[in-house]
Formats: sequence, structure tokens, C-alpha cells
Amino acid sequence: MIQDVTDRNFVREVEQAAMPVLVEFWQPGCGHCMALLKQLEQLQEDVASAVKIVKMNVQENFQIPAELDISSLPVLALFERGEFVRFIGGIGRKDEIRKQLGLA
Repeated sequence: MIQDVTDRNFVREVEQAAMPVLVEFWQPGCGHCMALLKQLEQLQEDVASAVKIVKMNVQENFQIPAELDISSLPVLALFERGEFVRFIGGIGRKDEIRKQLGLA
């Protein structure tokens, strides 16, 4: 299961993580968000030692999504060494996401 992060624990869970972190920004009722989450759950099993995968509900958390200027869902954001690196295409298969992470 993909861990939830919030505005309050984002620094600890994402910015202070020892490895790269992939964050899915999502909201309940979003079919594409749920489909992507299923792909991420499968991907997590394969890449857990290289990338931490977490999710943030944008209906409950506003600060981080606003700072990243997130306007459509779902979206994946990659962080390394505490810094935002780039967005990764929001809808994708686990193999495509792995490729975009450089883990193919």
C-alpha cells in the first residue's frame, strides 16, 4: 500500500528522504488517479530499494500542491535530495513510469 503524506509531514517524508521520492497528487473520486495508484502499487514492489513512492490527497492538503502549481490530476512529481526535480506524465503504465525514472 502506498503511504499517504500530508502538508505537515512532507518535509520529513519527502524532502528529508535518503532516496528519490515519487509523489502522486490525487483526489477521491478521480478514476484516473485510482488507475495510476494501482500501477504505482505494482511498481513499488519492483523499485522499493531505489525509489520511495507516496501519495498526497489534494482535497485534504493545499500547501504543497499550491507551491508546485498543480492544476490537473493525477500528477506525479519526482523529488531528489529534498528538491523538486520534475513532473512525470500523470497517466502511465508502470513500465513507462519506471523508464521515466531511469530504472528500466
